[in-house]
Amino acid sequence: MSDAIDPDRLDRAVEHALHRHTDYGAEELDESHVASDPIVQFDRWLAEADAREVYEPNAMVLGTIDADGTPSSRTVLLRGVDDRGFVFFTDRESRKGRALAAHPTATLLFPWYPVHRQVIVTGAVAPADDEESDAYWAGRPYGSRIAATASRQSRPIASRAELEARVAALEEEYAGVDDVRRPERWGGFRLRPWRIEFWQGRTSRLHDRLVFTRDPAADAAGWELERLQP
Repeated sequence: MSDAIDPDRLDRAVEHALHRHTDYGAEELDESHVASDPIVQFDRWLAEADAREVYEPNAMVLGTIDADGTPSSRTVLLRGVDDRGFVFFTDRESRKGRALAAHPTATLLFPWYPVHRQVIVTGAVAPADDEESDAYWAGRPYGSRIAATASRQSRPIASRAELEARVAALEEEYAGVDDVRRPERWGGFRLRPWRIEFWQGRTSRLHDRLVFTRDPAADAAGWELERLQP
């Protein structure tokens, strides 16, 4: 069977994708509708995204800056949120881990497209403590713990077969044992936000944008709210 795609058909499909216009509706985001605490407001929207069956509502695009100043982004999963910030887990020797060590500031983007909403979070990032990382690691599925141990995330590898061989060796090592040790390189990060923007899509691109900000240097500063033009 040929994998060839008719060039004209492909061009038309690309043209359609680039120039489609979607009206985002009349659901509004008004200052009187949001909580005074943006973490509370985020919890509300996260719960609504889940209830409205947004796929992977805790998926977020993490933006970082490499040591050489190059920006990079990737999707990770939010695993905790409270007054202390937003928590995710990863290999700290991965590209994002090295970037956060060099520039401990990041952005999080929650792209809830089906409900025409976004949340953009900016703040300072620090490693979570070992107890928190151990607790989350212990709750991961066995296969995920084996995979995270086998993979040196972001590092080159000769083939898929080599990676699968590492997994097989670890499965043999831990045969009959569920207590897979957490690698020292693997753990959590917590982003303490100083800016959180809530974006609600509206008709004719007149979107609602409400942003909470606080002093990054203050430990317990209050939040200020303002509206931004779309």
